[in-house]
Amino acid sequence: MEIDFYSPVLTQPILFELPNVATGAVELFPALWRAIEDLISPDVEIRRSGLKSLHTLGAGRLSPVAAYFLVTRLNEPVVELRAQIVQLLGDLLMPDAAGHVLPEDVRRVIVTSVSQICRRDICGLLEMLVEYPAQEAALFHLLKLNPFAGVQMADILADKQIAIAVRMKAAHLIGMIGYLDAIPTLEKLQSRLDGRRSGQQTMLFAPSGAAEEAQLLPIVRNTLAMLKSP
Repeated sequence: MEIDFYSPVLTQPILFELPNVATGAVELFPALWRAIEDLISPDVEIRRSGLKSLHTLGAGRLSPVAAYFLVTRLNEPVVELRAQIVQLLGDLLMPDAAGHVLPEDVRRVIVTSVSQICRRDICGLLEMLVEYPAQEAALFHLLKLNPFAGVQMADILADKQIAIAVRMKAAHLIGMIGYLDAIPTLEKLQSRLDGRRSGQQTMLFAPSGAAEEAQLLPIVRNTLAMLKSP
Protein backbone atom coordinates (compact mmCIF):
# COMPACT_ATOMS: atom_id res chain seq x y z
CA MET A 1 0.00 0.00 0.00
CA GLU A 2 1.55 3.31 -1.07
CA ILE A 3 1.69 6.05 1.56
CA ASP A 4 1.76 9.73 0.69
CA PHE A 5 4.16 11.18 3.26
CA TYR A 6 3.58 14.71 1.94
CA SER A 7 -0.15 14.82 2.45
CA PRO A 8 -1.18 17.85 4.55
CA VAL A 9 -4.04 15.87 6.05
CA LEU A 10 -2.93 14.15 9.24
CA THR A 11 -5.32 11.59 10.62
CA GLN A 12 -4.84 8.91 13.22
CA PRO A 13 -5.01 5.37 11.79
CA ILE A 14 -8.06 3.40 12.82
CA LEU A 15 -7.01 0.70 15.25
CA PHE A 16 -10.51 -0.69 15.86
CA GLU A 17 -13.73 -0.35 13.93
CA LEU A 18 -15.36 1.38 16.87
CA PRO A 19 -19.08 0.70 16.21
CA ASN A 20 -18.29 -3.02 16.42
CA VAL A 21 -16.01 -2.93 19.45
CA ALA A 22 -17.37 -4.43 22.65
CA THR A 23 -17.40 -2.37 25.82
CA GLY A 24 -14.00 -2.40 27.48
CA ALA A 25 -12.13 -3.19 24.26
CA VAL A 26 -9.78 -0.26 24.85
CA GLU A 27 -8.07 -2.44 27.46
CA LEU A 28 -7.12 -4.79 24.62
CA PHE A 29 -4.80 -2.22 22.98
CA PRO A 30 -1.62 -3.18 24.93
CA ALA A 31 -2.36 -6.88 24.40
CA LEU A 32 -2.93 -6.26 20.68
CA TRP A 33 0.37 -4.46 20.19
CA ARG A 34 2.19 -7.16 22.13
CA ALA A 35 0.62 -9.87 19.95
CA ILE A 36 1.62 -8.01 16.77
CA GLU A 37 5.18 -7.62 18.04
CA ASP A 38 5.28 -11.33 18.85
CA LEU A 39 3.98 -12.16 15.38
CA ILE A 40 7.10 -10.71 13.75
CA SER A 41 9.61 -12.17 16.21
CA PRO A 42 12.50 -14.24 14.81
CA ASP A 43 11.65 -16.87 17.45
CA VAL A 44 9.08 -19.33 16.11
CA GLU A 45 7.61 -20.05 19.54
CA ILE A 46 7.05 -16.33 20.16
CA ARG A 47 5.37 -16.04 16.77
CA ARG A 48 3.19 -19.00 17.67
CA SER A 49 2.23 -17.28 20.92
CA GLY A 50 1.48 -14.01 19.12
CA LEU A 51 -0.80 -15.75 16.64
CA LYS A 52 -2.62 -17.51 19.45
CA SER A 53 -3.09 -14.18 21.24
CA LEU A 54 -4.54 -12.49 18.16
CA HIS A 55 -6.95 -15.38 17.75
CA THR A 56 -7.98 -15.28 21.43
CA LEU A 57 -8.48 -11.51 21.37
CA GLY A 58 -10.54 -11.70 18.19
CA ALA A 59 -8.54 -8.67 17.10
CA GLY A 60 -8.51 -9.60 13.42
CA ARG A 61 -12.27 -9.10 13.27
CA LEU A 62 -12.12 -5.73 15.03
CA SER A 63 -8.87 -4.10 13.98
CA PRO A 64 -7.75 -3.14 10.46
CA VAL A 65 -4.19 -3.02 11.81
CA ALA A 66 -4.38 -6.59 13.13
CA ALA A 67 -5.94 -7.81 9.88
CA TYR A 68 -3.20 -6.11 7.87
CA PHE A 69 -0.43 -7.72 9.91
CA LEU A 70 -2.04 -11.13 9.54
CA VAL A 71 -1.97 -10.78 5.74
CA THR A 72 1.70 -9.75 5.83
CA ARG A 73 2.44 -13.02 7.63
CA LEU A 74 1.12 -15.20 4.80
CA ASN A 75 4.80 -15.71 3.96
CA GLU A 76 5.43 -17.22 7.41
CA PRO A 77 8.36 -19.66 6.98
CA VAL A 78 6.93 -22.36 9.29
CA VAL A 79 4.30 -24.20 7.26
CA GLU A 80 2.19 -25.10 10.29
CA LEU A 81 1.87 -21.45 11.34
CA ARG A 82 1.26 -20.40 7.73
CA ALA A 83 -1.66 -22.82 7.66
CA GLN A 84 -3.05 -21.35 10.89
CA ILE A 85 -2.80 -17.82 9.49
CA VAL A 86 -4.66 -18.86 6.34
CA GLN A 87 -7.37 -20.48 8.44
CA LEU A 88 -7.70 -17.41 10.67
CA LEU A 89 -7.99 -15.05 7.69
CA GLY A 90 -10.43 -17.39 5.96
CA ASP A 91 -12.58 -17.43 9.08
CA LEU A 92 -12.55 -13.62 9.19
CA LEU A 93 -14.01 -13.48 5.70
CA MET A 94 -17.01 -15.52 6.81
CA PRO A 95 -19.80 -14.38 9.19
CA ASP A 96 -19.09 -15.14 12.84
CA ALA A 97 -21.20 -17.39 15.06
CA ALA A 98 -23.70 -14.58 15.57
CA GLY A 99 -23.96 -13.93 11.83
CA HIS A 100 -21.96 -10.69 11.93
CA VAL A 101 -19.80 -9.89 8.91
CA LEU A 102 -16.51 -8.04 8.99
CA PRO A 103 -16.61 -4.26 9.38
CA GLU A 104 -16.10 -2.70 5.97
CA ASP A 105 -12.80 -1.03 6.91
CA VAL A 106 -11.35 -4.33 8.08
CA ARG A 107 -12.52 -6.18 4.98
CA ARG A 108 -11.11 -3.45 2.75
CA VAL A 109 -7.68 -3.81 4.36
CA ILE A 110 -7.72 -7.57 3.80
CA VAL A 111 -8.85 -7.25 0.19
CA THR A 112 -6.25 -4.60 -0.62
CA SER A 113 -3.43 -6.49 1.09
CA VAL A 114 -4.28 -9.91 -0.37
CA SER A 115 -4.50 -8.40 -3.87
CA GLN A 116 -0.83 -7.40 -3.54
CA ILE A 117 0.71 -10.73 -2.56
CA CYS A 118 3.32 -11.93 -5.02
CA ARG A 119 3.86 -15.13 -6.98
CA ARG A 120 6.41 -16.42 -4.48
CA ASP A 121 3.94 -16.04 -1.60
CA ILE A 122 1.16 -17.71 -3.60
CA CYS A 123 3.52 -20.59 -4.32
CA GLY A 124 4.21 -20.84 -0.60
CA LEU A 125 0.48 -20.97 0.09
CA LEU A 126 0.05 -23.78 -2.43
CA GLU A 127 2.94 -25.65 -0.80
CA MET A 128 1.13 -25.23 2.52
CA LEU A 129 -2.02 -26.64 0.97
CA VAL A 130 -0.18 -29.80 -0.08
CA GLU A 131 0.63 -30.46 3.58
CA TYR A 132 -2.61 -29.08 5.02
CA PRO A 133 -5.39 -29.85 2.51
CA ALA A 134 -8.06 -29.01 5.11
CA GLN A 135 -7.20 -25.33 4.55
CA GLU A 136 -8.50 -25.41 0.97
CA ALA A 137 -11.74 -23.54 1.71
CA ALA A 138 -9.93 -20.80 3.64
CA LEU A 139 -7.32 -20.39 0.89
CA PHE A 140 -10.08 -20.34 -1.72
CA HIS A 141 -11.77 -17.39 0.01
CA LEU A 142 -8.46 -15.57 0.28
CA LEU A 143 -7.15 -16.07 -3.25
CA LYS A 144 -10.43 -15.11 -4.90
CA LEU A 145 -9.83 -11.62 -3.51
CA ASN A 146 -6.73 -11.33 -5.70
CA PRO A 147 -7.59 -10.60 -9.36
CA PHE A 148 -4.02 -11.42 -10.41
CA ALA A 149 -3.75 -14.78 -8.66
CA GLY A 150 -5.08 -16.70 -11.68
CA VAL A 151 -2.22 -15.60 -13.92
CA GLN A 152 0.27 -16.18 -11.12
CA MET A 153 -1.03 -19.68 -10.42
CA ALA A 154 -1.05 -20.47 -14.14
CA ASP A 155 2.60 -19.45 -14.23
CA ILE A 156 3.28 -21.72 -11.26
CA LEU A 157 1.41 -24.54 -12.99
CA ALA A 158 3.58 -24.21 -16.09
CA ASP A 159 6.87 -24.03 -14.17
CA LYS A 160 8.76 -27.33 -14.48
CA GLN A 161 10.97 -26.44 -11.51
CA ILE A 162 8.05 -26.56 -9.07
CA ALA A 163 6.89 -29.79 -7.44
CA ILE A 164 4.08 -31.60 -9.25
CA ALA A 165 1.89 -31.65 -6.13
CA VAL A 166 2.07 -27.85 -5.88
CA ARG A 167 1.31 -27.41 -9.59
CA MET A 168 -1.72 -29.69 -9.25
CA LYS A 169 -3.04 -27.54 -6.39
CA ALA A 170 -2.61 -24.49 -8.61
CA ALA A 171 -4.67 -26.07 -11.39
CA HIS A 172 -7.36 -27.15 -8.95
CA LEU A 173 -7.77 -23.68 -7.42
CA ILE A 174 -7.74 -21.97 -10.81
CA GLY A 175 -10.76 -24.06 -11.75
CA MET A 176 -12.50 -23.65 -8.39
CA ILE A 177 -12.19 -19.87 -8.38
CA GLY A 178 -12.81 -19.50 -12.11
CA TYR A 179 -9.82 -17.51 -13.34
CA LEU A 180 -10.61 -17.14 -17.03
CA ASP A 181 -7.40 -15.22 -17.69
CA ALA A 182 -5.49 -18.45 -16.99
CA ILE A 183 -7.02 -20.18 -20.03
CA PRO A 184 -4.25 -19.31 -22.55
CA THR A 185 -1.51 -20.70 -20.31
CA LEU A 186 -3.57 -23.83 -19.57
CA GLU A 187 -4.22 -24.41 -23.28
CA LYS A 188 -0.54 -24.03 -24.07
CA LEU A 189 0.38 -26.45 -21.28
CA GLN A 190 -2.23 -28.98 -22.41
CA SER A 191 -0.90 -28.83 -25.96
CA ARG A 192 2.66 -29.41 -24.73
CA LEU A 193 1.64 -32.31 -22.51
CA ASP A 194 -0.47 -33.89 -25.26
CA GLY A 195 2.44 -33.63 -27.70
CA ARG A 196 4.86 -35.12 -25.24
CA ARG A 197 2.44 -37.96 -24.47
CA SER A 198 2.08 -38.78 -28.18
CA GLY A 199 5.84 -38.82 -28.57
CA GLN A 200 6.31 -41.09 -25.57
CA GLN A 201 3.95 -43.68 -27.02
CA THR A 202 6.54 -44.39 -29.71
CA MET A 203 9.32 -44.83 -27.15
CA LEU A 204 10.12 -47.84 -25.00
CA PHE A 205 10.42 -45.60 -21.96
CA ALA A 206 10.03 -41.97 -20.99
CA PRO A 207 12.30 -39.80 -18.86
CA SER A 208 11.17 -39.86 -15.23
CA GLY A 209 10.55 -36.10 -15.18
CA ALA A 210 8.33 -36.29 -18.24
CA ALA A 211 6.40 -39.23 -16.83
CA GLU A 212 5.83 -37.35 -13.59
CA GLU A 213 4.69 -34.21 -15.39
CA ALA A 214 2.19 -36.29 -17.37
CA GLN A 215 0.17 -36.50 -14.15
CA LEU A 216 -0.85 -32.91 -14.78
CA LEU A 217 -2.70 -33.64 -18.02
CA PRO A 218 -6.01 -34.90 -16.56
CA ILE A 219 -6.34 -32.02 -14.09
CA VAL A 220 -5.37 -29.44 -16.73
CA ARG A 221 -8.06 -30.83 -19.05
CA ASN A 222 -10.61 -30.81 -16.26
CA THR A 223 -9.74 -27.25 -15.24
CA LEU A 224 -10.07 -26.02 -18.82
CA ALA A 225 -13.45 -27.74 -19.11
CA MET A 226 -14.60 -26.00 -15.92
CA LEU A 227 -13.42 -22.59 -17.13
CA LYS A 228 -15.01 -22.98 -20.54
CA SER A 229 -18.32 -24.38 -19.38
CA PRO A 230 -21.29 -22.01 -19.87
